[in-house]
Amino acid sequence: MHPVNAPSPSVPRGGRAARLAVPAGVLAAVTGAFAYVGAVDPNEPGHYPVCPLLHLTGLYCPGCGGLRSAHAVAHGDLLTALQANGPAVLGYAGLAVLWTVWVVRAARGGPPLRIDPPPVLLWSLGALLLVFTVVRNLPFGGWLHP
Repeated sequence: MHPVNAPSPSVPRGGRAARLAVPAGVLAAVTGAFAYVGAVDPNEPGHYPVCPLLHLTGLYCPGCGGLRSAHAVAHGDLLTALQANGPAVLGYAGLAVLWTVWVVRAARGGPPLRIDPPPVLLWSLGALLLVFTVVRNLPFGGWLHP
């Protein structure tokens, strides 16, 4: 039996600092990753592994150019980032929005962020990535090459 004034199990307990510890850790990890990619240029060969699909088949996967786009974002060059891999840049922006919502909820002591997209959204995103992948590998899709 729960006392009347006890917080529900879905609301994080502890002070504001405790509630913000995990989002702060995620921010530190992502900042470190972007700092590394910003410092070690993926445009220079030998710093990062080669995409196995590109190496074995010559075809670009949906992630090809993702490190180049992260490098460009780290340097504030949005146009180059979009040219390297537009969907990756949209993913970075979407994750930044989700992280911000997470932090606001945690700071206010609200319930944790629950991400439960409907299946139609997941299938639609998958279909868009498939179309992106196919088009970037066709002769007229050269403008989508990283």
